[in-house]
Amino acid sequence: QVRLVESGGGAVQAGGSLRLSCAASGRTFSYYGMGWFRQAPGKEREFVATIRDTGSSKSYADSVKGRFTISRDNAKNTVYLQMNSLKPEDTAIYYCAARNLWSGSYLVDDYNYWGQGTQVTVSS
Repeated sequence: QVRLVESGGGAVQAGGSLRLSCAASGRTFSYYGMGWFRQAPGKEREFVATIRDTGSSKSYADSVKGRFTISRDNAKNTVYLQMNSLKPEDTAIYYCAARNLWSGSYLVDDYNYWGQGTQVTVSS
C-alpha cells in the first residue's frame, strides 16, 4: 500500500514557476511507476507527466512538454514536478499517482494510488 501526499502548490503569475513534491509512504516506492495528473473545474482528470521506477524514462503531455520536468528521488520516496513558464491554462488541482508496475503510464485507470491533490493557480 502507498500513501501519497502532494505539496508545493500555490498561486503564481503567468511565466512563473512552481515545484510540486509528492511524498510517498511504504517500502516499495522504488518499484512503482509514478505520474502527475491535473484536473480543472468541470473537466476530467488529465495526464501531465509520468516516470518509471528507476527514473530513466519519462513522458509528458504535449501541453506541458518543454516547460515541466518530472523527477524522482527514490532514497527520499519523493517525486517532483518542476513547472516553469506557467500559463493560466495550467490552473488545476494537481495529483500525484502511483501504480503497481515498474513502468509509467498516461492513463488514469492504470494507477492504484492517488494523493489528495494540491491547487495550482496561474493568473495572467
